[in-house]
Amino acid sequence: MSWSHSVSSATCKILAFVAFLCLSPAPVADGPYALYESENDFETVIEGAKLAIQERGLYINNLMHMDEMLERTGRDLGMSEKIYEKAQSIEICSAVLARKMTSEDSSRIVNCPFILSIYVLPGEPDKTYVAHRRIPEQEIQSSEVMAEIADMLKGVAEAAVSW
Repeated sequence: MSWSHSVSSATCKILAFVAFLCLSPAPVADGPYALYESENDFETVIEGAKLAIQERGLYINNLMHMDEMLERTGRDLGMSEKIYEKAQSIEICSAVLARKMTSEDSSRIVNCPFILSIYVLPGEPDKTYVAHRRIPEQEIQSSEVMAEIADMLKGVAEAAVSW
């Protein structure tokens, strides 16, 4: 094997890794919320999320039609600006994760249920967003169950936008 062949092979591996990173869904914003973006239509992303939740043995508590609620309350309050074309939030529950999480720290009850929000903004019909609350990094580092919850939320969101 010549030197140029090994460089070429290494270069190919690096390029493949970079392509993998670029094609993998990743949050598009930092901060307290993880935000993912998809070019798939709203219904496809919702169905992808539901299937990803069920595949992980999680339970869907509720499907909240946030767009309808905000539209209705906006009219009642004299606020007519449309915030979302479509928006739904899925409440997710895992009895096992909830029990482990609150056994470690009873104040973590505020995390239950876990919520995944899926929406389309006015003027952006070709983008569907998926968002969830981030688990703080210090909790991920100090708690196995919180790391598991962070991975679950990330996995469901990534599956939804990749569907």
